[in-house]
Amino acid sequence: MTKQKEGFTDKVCRFSVPHVLILILIIILICCGLTYIVPAGVYDIDPKQNELAKSRGIHAYASREELLADPRIDLVTVATPNDVHKEIVIAALAAGKNVICEKPVAMNSAELDEMIAAANKYGKLFTVHQNRRWDEDYLTVKKIFDEKQLGSIYRIESRVHGSRGIPSGWREEKEHGGGMVLDWGVHLLDQMLTMMGDAKLLSLYATLTNITNDECDDGFTVLAKFDNGVEWIAEVGTCNYIEMPRWYAFGDSGSVIIRNWDCEGEIAKIYNRGEDDVPPIQAGAGLTRTMAPRNEKTVEKFPVEKVKSDWAEYYKNVIATLHGEAEIVVTHDQQRRLMKLLEAVFESARKGEVIHF
Repeated sequence: MTKQKEGFTDKVCRFSVPHVLILILIIILICCGLTYIVPAGVYDIDPKQNELAKSRGIHAYASREELLADPRIDLVTVATPNDVHKEIVIAALAAGKNVICEKPVAMNSAELDEMIAAANKYGKLFTVHQNRRWDEDYLTVKKIFDEKQLGSIYRIESRVHGSRGIPSGWREEKEHGGGMVLDWGVHLLDQMLTMMGDAKLLSLYATLTNITNDECDDGFTVLAKFDNGVEWIAEVGTCNYIEMPRWYAFGDSGSVIIRNWDCEGEIAKIYNRGEDDVPPIQAGAGLTRTMAPRNEKTVEKFPVEKVKSDWAEYYKNVIATLHGEAEIVVTHDQQRRLMKLLEAVFESARKGEVIHF
């Protein structure tokens, strides 16, 4: 089944910057209590979106040039199709603005290097909206990993499944950076690299799916191996009518399953690995002791304790950095590493080979 091109009349005509900017700026005010930040306005190449902004009491600039020339503006959020991120980010930096760019930051690592060079040249803050580092399900698993609650964890599986295919519009256009690797994949792989910290990525193997779209991937599976012994599976599917758990991880002394975004799940910890006189169970056509379930004397199970989080911390960090009170959390080096990883995903899928680092 091929994607629909109907109604696509301009390179970036099917995105809605006002929706994104209004949402972000108002939430900064409400959630962070930063009364010294006010939305200056928005700009979109679609006149209807500018009118929408005006109807909500938000100033709409007549052009990108007018917006960037406004001396009141300290911070610009770029929420456009991926292929024009570089152009707009560099223009904003050159105009003396600090910039938050939506993910993925660029189409490739070469573009990212140009953006970083511009930020260094003009001495302005440039960071990326990796907001899912503050997801409570992710932070819950990270806490389990960091505290070695399962002993030495050797496998982590992170999945996001849906059944609605790729969102319509530019996200199903390859030339604009569409597809699930550059959509949800950016989040899942950023979470992976952040949790693994300084662990070295040894190898990666990736496959892509094109079930509903011939041009862009509508799903993927990535298998990554690190030098700390962790094997990580990251998977996104948009044609999954029965979802697998959001997280599944196991170590040498326990396992955890987190079924959804609300962190519903359980942890099982082993206290006595050996059992005497284990009766075999019927398993299909034969008997097995190996796969017989453990009794409650050797394994304890209890609910997952969810880590509470506030995603507005991302914006608080940006503001604190601008005031010289903190270091930026989402760094250039992290984004360069992530972009190189995304390139390796596409290379592995294209060649059908394991990529070694």
